[in-house]
Amino acid sequence: MSGKKIPKLYFSFLIIVLICWTSYMVSTQSFGLYLKHYYAVLTMVFGSFIAGSSPEGSAAIAYPIFTLLLKISPAIARNFAFAIQSIGMTSASLLILGLAIKVEWNYIRYVTIGGIFGLVFGTYYIVPLISPPLAKLFFVSLWLSFGLVLWFENRKPKREVFDSIQHFAQSDMVRLLFFGLIGGMISSIFGTGINIFTFCLMTIYYRINEKVAVPSSVIIMTIETLLGFFLHAGVIGDFQLQSFEMWLVCVPVVAVFAPLGAFVISKVPRKGVAAFLYLILVVQFFGAMIVIKPNLIQLSMCLGVLVMGLSTFFYLSRMQRQSVQG
Repeated sequence: MSGKKIPKLYFSFLIIVLICWTSYMVSTQSFGLYLKHYYAVLTMVFGSFIAGSSPEGSAAIAYPIFTLLLKISPAIARNFAFAIQSIGMTSASLLILGLAIKVEWNYIRYVTIGGIFGLVFGTYYIVPLISPPLAKLFFVSLWLSFGLVLWFENRKPKREVFDSIQHFAQSDMVRLLFFGLIGGMISSIFGTGINIFTFCLMTIYYRINEKVAVPSSVIIMTIETLLGFFLHAGVIGDFQLQSFEMWLVCVPVVAVFAPLGAFVISKVPRKGVAAFLYLILVVQFFGAMIVIKPNLIQLSMCLGVLVMGLSTFFYLSRMQRQSVQG
């Protein structure tokens, strides 16, 4: 990325964030927090790169590691995810916009509107009812089914893809609003989800190019995560000290690695983007299996979700929107 290619808006945001962060860390003598929360930094080096380079938010990496491997409270992990993505994904989005990387604005606009309502509803009425292990198993099983269907579709030698939704109609607006609503509810649980959930619709049903759908989903998750951060820190007031400390030590990491992921993925061929996504989904699924060690009932649920997901996504692929062929 040459100097003249660095967008001024992203560069300005990065400088402001780093100056404010450095001033706070020095004035409060908080650098010792790195010894206390080194695991968060190591996790976010990889997690923030994934957030910028795929439809997965960094919480898709941080949430299972924190809650299942390190036994951190799901609420702390979720609030940390919203907070840290407010830096990393904002950086990635500014880089995407500054470099004029192609995105699908109808996708962004209507999914975001639905997602706002879904996030608020989920935060108040769904989150208190969810068991974290079951929720995570559902999450990884559903996305694995999507990855398998996308892999199958991309094996077709002449699979046609588009850079935008063809002949956008009112029915498409309603569909995107609905998927955004459900995706927002998912994000309220994990701190991420609306991006990958709606990415499924875009790539399988609308056959949108992965190189367009990925940066579009990053922008959607950026808006969603800023709202989630505001809800928990400013409205509900349940933003914990541990979440704040982990956020502090990870700020400079995600401010660099998330936009780096967005830049790298913009230079990779479409099928390379898809292959990278398959890898993430497979590792995520088997990683959850190893960490959670599901019992027979939980394994049965995973199998049920896989079958349901495969059926749904294959149905979407067979139903591929007729107007794109007209």
